[in-house]
Order: sequence, then C-alpha cells, then structure tokens
Amino acid sequence: MIALRGHFVDVGELDRMHELFTEDCVYDLTDIGFGAMEGRAALKRAALDLGDRNPLAHHVTNTVVTGGDGDRAQAVSKAIAVMPDGTCGSGTYEDTLLRDDGRWLIRHRRIRLRRKPLTP
Repeated sequence: MIALRGHFVDVGELDRMHELFTEDCVYDLTDIGFGAMEGRAALKRAALDLGDRNPLAHHVTNTVVTGGDGDRAQAVSKAIAVMPDGTCGSGTYEDTLLRDDGRWLIRHRRIRLRRKPLTP
C-alpha cells in the first residue's frame, strides 16, 4: 500500500487515493516548503495544481513497519523523486497507518529531508 502511491500518481490515477489514505489524512510537506494538506481531496488538488512541475517518478524503498495497538502502526520509508529536469531528491516518509475495514490506510504522512550528509 505504501508503494502504490507512486504508481497511482505517476500515471495520473489520483482518484485512487481512497485506496491508500484515510478521508481525513494529513500529508505534511512542511520540510519541502509546502505546509500540510488535510484530506484526500487536498492531495488531488495539489497534484493537479503542480501540473508539469510534478516529479516524473516517485519511488519508495526500505519500508519498515513497526507495531502498534492492533489497528494502528508506524512505518518509515525512503523516498526518491525524479524531477522533470532530470534531478533527483530523496527524503524519508514517516507514516501513521490505521486499519480500516480490514485494510491499512495512511492517516498521517510526514516527509523529512536530509540536508547534510553523514560525517564522522
């Protein structure tokens, strides 16, 4: 489910966000200068507003899901975006997941950027 967002967004299947996010989800892009969006409709609107400035490709790797209370869990993943000019960026998704009617959905996603390389 976490990796499906890239597949849906990259081909424009924005109406499928209900398969990934709760209706009242929060998508926090503060670290990349966009603030936080609330609700699936805001996710779709933001993607449409970006138009051809959207990344060409979204990739998610190294996903680790940790336990919770049975219907809630945490996940962390590495994110890579390929931009239209060929540049790439990476960050970390920090997700709160909720089980809803037997399926897991993202309730809260925060993107964190690493601005400095690890140095000894």
